[in-house]
Amino acid sequence: MKPYCCIAGTLSAAVAAITMAMASIASPTETLETLIMRDKPAGRLLRGYTDGPYGQIHYRIVKPSASTAIPHLALHASPLSGIVFDNWLLEIGRDRLALAPDTPGYGGSDLPPNPVGIPEFADAMIAFLDNLGIEQVDVMGYHTGSFTSVDLAKRYPKRIRKVVLISAPIFDENIIAEYSQRIYQKPPKFEDMLTATADAIRANGKGLFRDVPTDERFADISIERIRQYRTNNWGFRAAFSYDLRTALSKVEQPTMVLNPEDDLWELTPAAIPFLKNGRIHEFPGWTHGHLDAHTAEIASVVRAFLDEE
Repeated sequence: MKPYCCIAGTLSAAVAAITMAMASIASPTETLETLIMRDKPAGRLLRGYTDGPYGQIHYRIVKPSASTAIPHLALHASPLSGIVFDNWLLEIGRDRLALAPDTPGYGGSDLPPNPVGIPEFADAMIAFLDNLGIEQVDVMGYHTGSFTSVDLAKRYPKRIRKVVLISAPIFDENIIAEYSQRIYQKPPKFEDMLTATADAIRANGKGLFRDVPTDERFADISIERIRQYRTNNWGFRAAFSYDLRTALSKVEQPTMVLNPEDDLWELTPAAIPFLKNGRIHEFPGWTHGHLDAHTAEIASVVRAFLDEE
């Protein structure tokens, strides 16, 4: 048995070693995000988890080798996840930190106990940024993510510098009435979703996702669309109950609306009168999957907008 003085000396040495190691890991000025990413290679698509108001939030992240640009936050459509931004993050992340969280209830993020609205999605994204120590971002929203992006810009103007929206549909009362029965009822059963998905693929192939470049990529996205079958209609419910007209009219930040020829192609131009400081960029002929098929072309448009003074 070692004498007490030897044990004490061993413990002291261990404590000193741990203290030195901790000092080498972090300085008081480092954020959690820099701690997470400091030793990660640049230019790779990485994944992580952080806490949110409804449990853990799963996210994708790409860091550049060097950058002074504002970080880029990408918010997905529902029911989907940050998977739609895989190639986009690799491109836009070449010269700025780029992140795509799965919003609560989708992808790898935990489920809220009940359906949540657009403001709650926005609050969850602020908590996400806070937990990663990120103060300000340029936000890019896709469909449901567009609604959340607008709400973030309106309610947290100091946290959002510029706004990019992939579609900004203005729903009239007829459209809301048409879809109200489906979006407010219980989500379809998992078996029914599998059957409906398979039937749609047999009948229409990729359908409005025809720009997805490979069958394997389309399969991955299709699986992700039905992964969180419990929350399948939550995003639609949140979007249809949100007053985008009023919210857009209160956004002061520079805003660019991208309008691909998808299922919201005809509804998005109605948002133009409500843009205080914005413009629209049309992408005729492009459907879902454009972030994979036309990554560089979209990046040139978005990057020019984000980098302009």
